[in-house]
Amino acid sequence: MKKQYVSYQETIDFLNTAATLYPDLIKVQSIGETWEKRPIMMATISMDVANADTKPALLYTGTIHAREWIGIELANNFIKYIIDNYQFNPKLQQALTLNTLYIVPCLNPDGFEFSRTHFSFWRKNRRDNGDSTFGVDLNRNFGVRFKTRSDTSSNTYSGPSGFSEPETCAIRDFVETHKNITIALDYHSQGNVFFPAHKFNHEAEIDTTDLNTLCANMAFEIEKVTGRKYGIHRGKPPTNLINGSAREYYYNRGILSTVVEVGTKNIPDYMENMSESINENIPALVHAFGSAINYSHLAPKRVDNFNLTELTENSISLAWEYSDNDPVYFEIYRSISHKSPCSDDNLVGITKSLFFTDVQLKSGRHYFYKIRAVDQKTKIKGPYAPELKLNTLLARDRYSKTLFPASQDIGYVGQYTPEKNQEHFGLNSLFIGVNKSRGICYGVIAFSLDRLPDDASIKEASFSLYPMNRVSAKIEGYGEWGISFLEASSVPNIRDYNDIANATVIHSGQTIESDHVTQGVWCVWHLNGKERDILQEQLKMGTVLMRIDGPTVLPKGNDSQIMQFDIGYGRFGSGIHYRPNLHITYSRQPETVEVYPTAVNTISEHGIVSGSLQSGYDENGHKIYAQLAFSLHSMPDPEKTVITDAYLELENTNALSDKKDIRFTVELAEFEDVNVESIKQRKSIQYIGYEVGYEQLRYKTQHFFNFDTLSRTELERFHLENKQAYFIIRATSALKNGQGELIKWLNDPVHEKQAKLVIQYIERAKVALQPPGDIKTSIENSKTKITWENPKSKDFLGSFVVRNCFHPPRTPFDGVKIYAGQDTYTYDSFGNPNIPKYYSIFSYDDVPNYSIPACIHFSVEETIPVIEIDPEEVEMQGDEEMQSSADNN
Repeated sequence: MKKQYVSYQETIDFLNTAATLYPDLIKVQSIGETWEKRPIMMATISMDVANADTKPALLYTGTIHAREWIGIELANNFIKYIIDNYQFNPKLQQALTLNTLYIVPCLNPDGFEFSRTHFSFWRKNRRDNGDSTFGVDLNRNFGVRFKTRSDTSSNTYSGPSGFSEPETCAIRDFVETHKNITIALDYHSQGNVFFPAHKFNHEAEIDTTDLNTLCANMAFEIEKVTGRKYGIHRGKPPTNLINGSAREYYYNRGILSTVVEVGTKNIPDYMENMSESINENIPALVHAFGSAINYSHLAPKRVDNFNLTELTENSISLAWEYSDNDPVYFEIYRSISHKSPCSDDNLVGITKSLFFTDVQLKSGRHYFYKIRAVDQKTKIKGPYAPELKLNTLLARDRYSKTLFPASQDIGYVGQYTPEKNQEHFGLNSLFIGVNKSRGICYGVIAFSLDRLPDDASIKEASFSLYPMNRVSAKIEGYGEWGISFLEASSVPNIRDYNDIANATVIHSGQTIESDHVTQGVWCVWHLNGKERDILQEQLKMGTVLMRIDGPTVLPKGNDSQIMQFDIGYGRFGSGIHYRPNLHITYSRQPETVEVYPTAVNTISEHGIVSGSLQSGYDENGHKIYAQLAFSLHSMPDPEKTVITDAYLELENTNALSDKKDIRFTVELAEFEDVNVESIKQRKSIQYIGYEVGYEQLRYKTQHFFNFDTLSRTELERFHLENKQAYFIIRATSALKNGQGELIKWLNDPVHEKQAKLVIQYIERAKVALQPPGDIKTSIENSKTKITWENPKSKDFLGSFVVRNCFHPPRTPFDGVKIYAGQDTYTYDSFGNPNIPKYYSIFSYDDVPNYSIPACIHFSVEETIPVIEIDPEEVEMQGDEEMQSSADNN
């Protein structure tokens, strides 16, 4: 036993002493008795504790698994923290005033004491099974989706029936009589990850955003203390996760519930690791405690129909509905990644309106929006509407591609598993790092670059992996995971460990530290300039080969530091939505056209001089205008022409006579007739470039007037409408001293010395295709089948299918990706056909421009069986230490 850890009796004594010293704050009771007659102790903590049961409450349970000592240790320390700080900490005072904390430090006292004094690795309680085995896994004994197991010696033996154990009955009976509980936290070890509850539906629930945000906000508090990032992993189909757990029981009762897996060992060194885990989790607990009221009957209702109304390159417009008559305002939060916290740092809007526009966004970027109502009087915050996910439009000169590896091109190679490495490709997971049985393990991914054009100029790129399990990364703060670009010609066989280990490395890129590789949260490597240059060079080869590196050496006394990543293939892979991908944004090499004027004129009060290009003032101080016209007919199809750059080149043949404050501007304009009155009443569209004055005209003769974004857009409009582009060169002066000053602009078409309009452009579709049509759904082999008709267009590249349980997706990114390609049907292999939902289908071209959605609402009246994989029967590819994360909680 490690001396710093408390015993169960010491915990009881501490609770009783605390209740005696702080009778208005703490109340202690036994909620049941174990097989070995130990009391199951609970502390109730709240300001004016006599009225605690009338307030919204947080339920804390710890050490339901005997060997997971963090639960009881954190509980003792959290109670001590409350006692030491409640009289002056305003955040804690508010939480205690508005809410109640029910805290069970140890839900498995018998098992904990057996682990503490006899066998530290003991997990279950101490039930005598009558066959010389002992114990039931209490976290498999709750009555929600209980499943009987025959092997009583198993660590996950669930007991003879649901709620057969006195410990599970005790907490059940308490919860059933305390309807004020709104949040339940079940503390376990290990993994540094939150496991939010689920309803076995394999679909997002209406409160999924609430659960993810609660966990993300707690993770944010943890990171502020130690810099460690906790993951958030709700589980994905087809795996059933676990049966009969406390977490799902609480959630089934309408309580937001999550398991919190702390640390990387069950019983770590107290001074070095356990104390750190406790210190980082206390602020997270304070946050969760203060949030209980937000999910109670006192909180404002949830916002309805939160959705997108308009989307551009740099802005989005949102709208929602709210029918409650209570006075509220709305908080809108924006993040750049999924499962992000909501704090003042990303609060982008507070409004009483039912719409909001967010501006100054970056083009072609993912954004995630959340909204909740806040009571104007009480300031109590309501639950979140389902998170809205979208992508701003690409910049007008940009293209993008998201590349996925073929199944045969993704896998991992183990140092000690040469005979198995062939089987590690296209199957389930990547194991990356080092352990004693497999040795060093590298991930290997080859991406074909054939979908990118030869003239692509890569502007941005990112590589993404989904971590699905870190239970075998057992060493806190040890190792990094990163990417290396390999010379493909130096690798004869990507399935051979030695070939991969000894490959020529072009560049070893960025790494992510162990504490930031978080289960259930995408790892994203944003490629820097050097890495993009490498990718650009690999474009010539048609393939980029990447090695995913992890730790290669184990410190003395350790047996594993290995991460498991999803590949989206195989029986346990989770489909294309979780597949590793390489996202590339690029431009193309522009074409250049030089356009000479179809007409040049000098226009004044005295008339028009054709073929002359002069501007300034006459002897009476009246303005003289120079006018040019350009035809754009030499440019290609205006529907597919994007002007990336343009400038007007002019050359003066004389200068101002002396230093007069006269400057010359160039305008892009529209007017009815070529005469001085029409010019004076012209519609000025935009100034082109910067004005020139005395200094510029005297010391240089050639001038370039550059088009800004608006001017280029207007030039495209003229091209689309088959209009000429008109420019006016006019003089301006702050003083009335411009009489008789005239600048002559070179116009010698015979010798090709004249003004010219230089335009750079790319051929790129600007208008989205028509959406798919004739959408239908049906049930086939217990799966939802979606069919449609693709639009008839030579620009059609594919259709993109996405599902959302709450509203019709208006962008392809607002939901779970089901399919992208040229087929006219797909199956939703991972959704639950018994849950009503929306499917949206978008057609797209090679930019891609996405069409407006074609949407269908799907529901069935009969119950469809859902095929699930029981994690208790999953062999994690051969290694005992490669346990399912489900076995750990």
